[in-house]
Amino acid sequence: MHILLATDADWIVNEVTAALGSDDTTFTVCSEGRVVSKVVAERQPDLAILDLQIGSMGGMAVTMALRNDESAGTLPHTNVLMLLDRVADEFLAKRSGAEGWIVKPLDALRLKQAASVIAAGDLYANAVPTVTEIIADEAVDEAVVEAVDVDSSAAPEEEPVPAE
Repeated sequence: MHILLATDADWIVNEVTAALGSDDTTFTVCSEGRVVSKVVAERQPDLAILDLQIGSMGGMAVTMALRNDESAGTLPHTNVLMLLDRVADEFLAKRSGAEGWIVKPLDALRLKQAASVIAAGDLYANAVPTVTEIIADEAVDEAVVEAVDVDSSAAPEEEPVPAE
């Protein structure tokens, strides 16, 4: 697999290459969004991983440029994974035509999952839950536990089931 990584942040290059690097994977790193289309034409990567902010042209604009070039017949289709700064940026990734996105902070597991899902032709969206979402999930779990009052003397077939 050949991956085009477009970012101007060294830490992203380090994390992505460490997570996805293998004997079967090669990388082309591009630190300026304006040259991504040229690199795609020359290298024809299997996957383009685009940071939301790449120099003077961000990931959304780069993805839209790739899609425009593809529709004009000047570039082949390139699968795109966008690296987003916040959950609110998912709208940008959807509108640009990216096949997938991950909200930072990055981790190796999500990067590997996203790369394999997108390479297989599917879509991938994975955000990091916010503190509010985590608290809300915990509150729901506690409410469910409190709502289920199982009588330990009841036979297994007579266990109460909470109403939905």
